[in-house]
Order: sequence, then C-alpha cells, then structure tokens
Amino acid sequence: MKKSSRVRVTVPLASYAVGFREELAKQGYSPWTAISLVQLMAHLSDWMAAQGLDPAGLSPGSVDLFLTDRRASGQVRRLTPRGLIPLLGYLRGLGVVPQPTPPPGADALEQLLESFAVYLREERGLATGTVCAYRHIAGRFVSGRTVELGTDFGGLATLTAEELGAFIIAECDRRSAGSLGNVVTALRALLRFLYLEGYTATSLAAGLPTAPGWRGGGSSRALAPDQVRRLLASCDRRTVAGRRDFAILVLLSRLGLRAGEVAALNIDDVDWRAGQILVPGKGNRRALLPLPVDVGQALAGYCRWSRRRGSCRSLFLHVRAPYAALTSSAVSHVVVRACDRAGLPRIRAHRLRHTAASAMRRAGAPLFEIGQVLRHQHVSTTALYARDDQEALRLVARRWPGGES
Repeated sequence: MKKSSRVRVTVPLASYAVGFREELAKQGYSPWTAISLVQLMAHLSDWMAAQGLDPAGLSPGSVDLFLTDRRASGQVRRLTPRGLIPLLGYLRGLGVVPQPTPPPGADALEQLLESFAVYLREERGLATGTVCAYRHIAGRFVSGRTVELGTDFGGLATLTAEELGAFIIAECDRRSAGSLGNVVTALRALLRFLYLEGYTATSLAAGLPTAPGWRGGGSSRALAPDQVRRLLASCDRRTVAGRRDFAILVLLSRLGLRAGEVAALNIDDVDWRAGQILVPGKGNRRALLPLPVDVGQALAGYCRWSRRRGSCRSLFLHVRAPYAALTSSAVSHVVVRACDRAGLPRIRAHRLRHTAASAMRRAGAPLFEIGQVLRHQHVSTTALYARDDQEALRLVARRWPGGES
C-alpha cells in the first residue's frame, strides 16, 4: 500500500507536509484517507504555484477558484469546501493561511456576544452548555435585526418590545413549548445584560411574553419497559459503534443522565474500583452516583473493545476520524438512530430521563431518592416524572383547604 509519506508536495506547501501527515495520524485517519488528503494538499500546492499564490494569499475566493478548476480537470473526490476542512484547518491553526473574513458588522456582533457569554459565565454562573445555547439565541436575534448595529452597538438603543415579540412568534413555528421557553429565558438574560451595560436606556425583560404550555400537563413521557429493551437490542454490540451506542443508551435509561452530561463525561470520571461515576451536571455542579452492575458492564465493554486510545480524555468519541468527543446533539442522535432501528417513534435523550425515573418508581424507590439520582434541587421537580403515580404524588401534594384529610 502506498504511504502518504511518498506523496510529493511541492512549494509553496512543501514545508507543511510532514506536520500535516503527523496531524492526520494523531487524529486517527486511516492510511487510505491520509493518502487522499495529502494528495489533495499536493494538488492545491501545485495549483497555488501556477497561480503565483503563497499561503497568505489563500483566501476563501481562491479556495472556490481551486475547487472550480479541480472539477473542470475531471477530479471526482473532495470537490466541495467540506473536503478541504482538515487541510485548511491545519494550515489556519498554524497561522499561515488567513481565517475567513467575516461579513460586515460580524466583528462587532462577535464582540457583543462574547461579552454576553462572559456575563453569563462569571456573573450568572451558568454552565458551559447553557452559555452556548443562550449565546446562539442572542446571536440569532441580534443578527436578524434590520437596524445597523454599529461599531459602538448604538443600534441597540432602538430595540423595541414589538421586535422581541415578532422574534418569539417566528420561533413558535420551529420549536416546542419547552424549547420556546428557553428562547424567552435567553432573551430575558440578554435584555438584562444590555441594560446593565448601558446599551439600552430601559430594561425590556419584564415585558417579554411567557411561553405557552404548562409544564405539568399531560401524562408521563416514559417509555414502556418493552420499548427500552427494543432500543437496547437494536445496538449491534459486535461493532464499535454498537458497543458505544449501547453504553450511552444504558446510561440514559438507567441513571437518567442528560445528553449534555453524557457528552461531558471524562474517562477519569468512572471509578471502577469503588463502583461510582462522577456526573457533571447543571450549574457546574458535579454529583457522585453509584454505578449499577449492568451500567458498569456496558461501559467496560465499550472502553475495552471499542473506545479508541489517544490524547482525548472524553469518554464517548466519534467512531470515525477525527476521533473527537461527542456533543450533546450527537448523543441525542444516538437515541434517534436507535429508535429507527427498533421501529419506534423518534424521541430525544431526555425522554429516557423520564423513563429512568419511572423505572425507579416502579421498583419502589421514594420520590426523594429518585430526586437524588436525577440531582433535582426540589422534590416538586421530581414529581413531574411521576405524574401518573397517584400514590407518589400524594406524598408531595398539599391538602386542599376544606377538603378531606
């Protein structure tokens, strides 16, 4: 088999070829993929030499022109900007290729959003995942305004309640009631930040509408035991992906972890000798939970036979190069794919949190113990996971005035 080291890369990218090969090997790319990427580097370098370009001149426009010429020459692979991501990411990391130029006003917006993120982290003490979500929503709102932001953010002074209401109404078409509540909460935090920093003369946070929906409505969202068994059985545990997905589903359905908590787990968080797992939760809190035998076996099988060794300390990794940590979205998609394989309606990871609570309640665990496992601060929150269990709810319900005791 031809080695990537035998691919000849000429000037102007010749001096970066060795480092690029080492980076590909470090990230776990297969030999065949590494050869293809180094060949792409050689083609790009030859094209740059013909155009009289050095690395500093490799702008997004130049990249588009290279891909156009590559298609015209009859090449059939890596004909889109996505195919150049590993190479350009490496060169940009070295600082030899310029970063993409942001559109006009993007620098001011990025500065504003970063200040907002710092406020959420340092002043409000929010977790990293929550900060990212609120920052994303704030970016969608501010970037969608027709008023020019300005380098001094002066355009924010004209912000009106009508604009806020229109944005929330537009989000109704693409979100559930619970997700829309997160949008309103993020906007409320943004408005408080803008007022505290002097960008707006008054705070509009109090005037935001409340998202529709009642948190306690409807029946329990837990899956039936047979449905859980079908989800777990859908994982082919003879494969790398199957063992990883099985371990994720067991964690979600047995311990009720959130998708973000599964994604944030580190291999050092599992104490095999003590039979415990350290879970990073909301608000930067960490909780030590017992590791049931079946959960421990699923994790051990994944770590021993499927998890790729490397410098990344995250517990759950992608099964294809680059072997980076799974995101919370990727964890939820593990559940979605399992539903498709099992022939079940699609659900997200949080439904398995409800399932874990219901399973513990069926086993006779009192609500306060279930709340400890789920790491709730208030028993009323735990009661939402047992809304079909009248005996459990009787323990936390207040007596109606004048009613029977």
